[in-house]
Amino acid sequence: MSEPTKTQPGLLKIVGPGLLVAATGVGSGDLATASFAGSQLGTAILWAVLVGAFLKFVLNEGVARWQLATGQTVIEGALLRLGRGVGWLFLPYLLLWSFLVSLALMSGSGVALHAIVPVFEDPSHGKIVFGILASGVGLALVLIGGYRLFEKIMSVCIGLMTVTVAVCAVLVWPDTGEILRGLLVPSIPDAGGAGVGWTVALIGGVGGTVTVLCYGYWIREEGRDGAEELSLCRLDLGVGYVMTAVFGIAMVIIGSTVEIKGGGASLLIDLSDRLEMTLGLTGRWVFLVGALGAMFSSLLGVWQAVPYLFADVWGLFVAKVGDTEDLRVNPVDMQSLPYKAFLLAMTVVPMPFLWMSFREVAKLYAVVGALFIPILAVALLILNGRRAWVGGLTNKPATIVVLLGALAFFGWMGWTKAFG
Repeated sequence: MSEPTKTQPGLLKIVGPGLLVAATGVGSGDLATASFAGSQLGTAILWAVLVGAFLKFVLNEGVARWQLATGQTVIEGALLRLGRGVGWLFLPYLLLWSFLVSLALMSGSGVALHAIVPVFEDPSHGKIVFGILASGVGLALVLIGGYRLFEKIMSVCIGLMTVTVAVCAVLVWPDTGEILRGLLVPSIPDAGGAGVGWTVALIGGVGGTVTVLCYGYWIREEGRDGAEELSLCRLDLGVGYVMTAVFGIAMVIIGSTVEIKGGGASLLIDLSDRLEMTLGLTGRWVFLVGALGAMFSSLLGVWQAVPYLFADVWGLFVAKVGDTEDLRVNPVDMQSLPYKAFLLAMTVVPMPFLWMSFREVAKLYAVVGALFIPILAVALLILNGRRAWVGGLTNKPATIVVLLGALAFFGWMGWTKAFG
């Protein structure tokens, strides 16, 4: 990891990590899952976007609070405070989730590029070829550009995709009363038995899942350390998740206006065709540019940040770790072999599976990611619950209620899905 740059804070430095959270979490989690959910369930599911964005804000604030209080990432804290067995449980989950998210983002970027450059007669072939191309470009940018180039590209992408997609949603706006009911009155349409699954996928996918852990590594890059930085973290996370919610709501609205065909390889073509009918050719291209920004920024964010997680776990397993209360773990090195090896694996391993249905990959990735939310909630209840560990930055009653609510919600959803 590069040394933090000690410069006078500018706007990008202030809200940069929050924008990275938004840009990374939006891709397949928001664009694909939200549009599929909107197509299947309509605007009745809009409330799930708000729940997902708010829940991710609370979780990410807890991640930041732990790190600012202790100097350790949540992964480091869990392994050092709760035992290395946590790492052996987390590592296989991380490998499975990383494979699924990489496959979903490669597929999504391929779908977006094929919609813009439809040189293949079969959308599935375009998805595969362009997905491989996008994966290679992402790899090159991470290896060559470092954190600062990554931050600048992502900031441009998040602004572009939020504005363009929100404008398109406003222009195809359905009945306002219907939108308000969807936002304020929670309900889950049956949709042939798929309602609960898509609802969990939407809440889990909005704003990212495992990627919320990456926020800790990004604030390290910015040199944030100590309790006095918590207000700044809350500010940039608030900005990031407001943008996430706007994007997710817009995609559900747009998705609700079209029936998505087959396995989803033509997702963006179907959506852009629908927008062209209402908005003309300009509307079509505005949407496609924003969609490509969403997919590729998410891919780039995952490529840059998820290897941090693997390298962190790996470093703690192979290092001699003591038991002192003041233990601080060295930052992850982007030039280290574990980081680069995992980055390369994420880029290459999913390629043979790009033939799989984009719709099902996006849903499976979102559902598997959603399983991490209650796990992280438990970890934050424990880690941030002890004053001896975090001092005055312990969980407040409102935070405890939200975290317990997340456990209850996902437990109920799981029971309903399994036995309902």
